[in-house]
Amino acid sequence: MDSATTYIERLTRATHKTEPEVLSMAFRIGLRQLWREHVLGRYLRHEISRDEAVETVGVDWVNLAERQQTAVKEDLAWAMAL
Repeated sequence: MDSATTYIERLTRATHKTEPEVLSMAFRIGLRQLWREHVLGRYLRHEISRDEAVETVGVDWVNLAERQQTAVKEDLAWAMAL
């Protein structure tokens, strides 16, 4: 398993960006992903409406979360029927 340092070094070489630039990008992307997961979790727990989730993270992410939730429910139903 590669370390964070290895990923940073590879990204700085591949993107021709400085280490601080790569770290800044990683931080922003990570925050965006955490926020998206938070919003989608709230939507799937029925804490916010679908419209609010779509407005916040986009319809593609909401559709993906719905498909994933359906797949998990189908898997659980299958496993419980065994």
